[in-house]
Amino acid sequence: MHSNQRIAHHLLAATLIAVCGGSAAQNYPNKPIRVIVPFPPGGANDIAARTLNIRLPALLGQNLIIDNRAGAGGNVGAEIAAKTPPDGYTLLMANNSLITNASLYRKLPYDPFRDFIPISMTATSPNMVVSHPQLPARAVKDLVALAKAKPGQLIYGSPGPGTSSHLAGELFKTRTGTQIIHVAYKGAGPLMVDQIGGHIMLSFTAPIVSKPHIDSGKLRAIAVTSEKRWPGLPHVPSVAESGYPGFDVYVWVALFAPAGTPRPIIDKIAGDVTRTLESQEIKDRFAGAGIEPGASTPDGLAQFLKKDFELWDKLIKSQGIKLD
Repeated sequence: MHSNQRIAHHLLAATLIAVCGGSAAQNYPNKPIRVIVPFPPGGANDIAARTLNIRLPALLGQNLIIDNRAGAGGNVGAEIAAKTPPDGYTLLMANNSLITNASLYRKLPYDPFRDFIPISMTATSPNMVVSHPQLPARAVKDLVALAKAKPGQLIYGSPGPGTSSHLAGELFKTRTGTQIIHVAYKGAGPLMVDQIGGHIMLSFTAPIVSKPHIDSGKLRAIAVTSEKRWPGLPHVPSVAESGYPGFDVYVWVALFAPAGTPRPIIDKIAGDVTRTLESQEIKDRFAGAGIEPGASTPDGLAQFLKKDFELWDKLIKSQGIKLD
């Protein structure tokens, strides 16, 4: 094939893809959309998906089917989503683990950057530095002083290795120069039981887990890990304002589509998600669960994910954290 013919051939192929993608988007959606949640019911991903499901179907004109596919720290659901046709009828409601698992596991059945297209952020939640009231530290500076006075003696718990709570604790260690020891539990429930019981003094948990026990006085909130204070407990300072500027750690939940999904479909869903998250009813529901709604453009989310990956990849490698 001559070079001119080859160029014409490629132009024709590109035009056909654009036309097919455009026509697919014009008719989209004409059947229910499956949203894979790669975790069990009750967590932030599940709450975000089910909260969106209150208003989003009216804008899309189709129902959402929430499909919980838990296992392997989110990898089971992500693999299923990665291998579905890129037609906009299967989406993934993923969180930080989609990115951090690329560094935590030697081999993943998917590539978070190659196999998915970001659609929109949906929700965020800080982690909180939470202590048992018996721990003689009411502020970050007290906690750091205590940890430095007793290196290797202060223990923090997490709901499991590689979770955002675990990684928040490891980042806290490296940024404050302290030697605190990590103990992994099998979920947030057992961790809270042990922390309330005083068997473990410290954790870096999400408000959805720890706020009820903070409100009842069984646990104490020392700081939030997001750069700004959290509206749910506005009197609690951030780690950043407590002497460690730039410390900004939070759980995020975002919507993704399999790679190859036509851009007009991505843009439609992103626009409808943004409008859904502007609803006061949705904001109130998220606030009740300790979560902040927040939309983004597909390109904005892509840029954020790159920065997030760089932060955690560096930390995970420096601390030698592996999950397989």
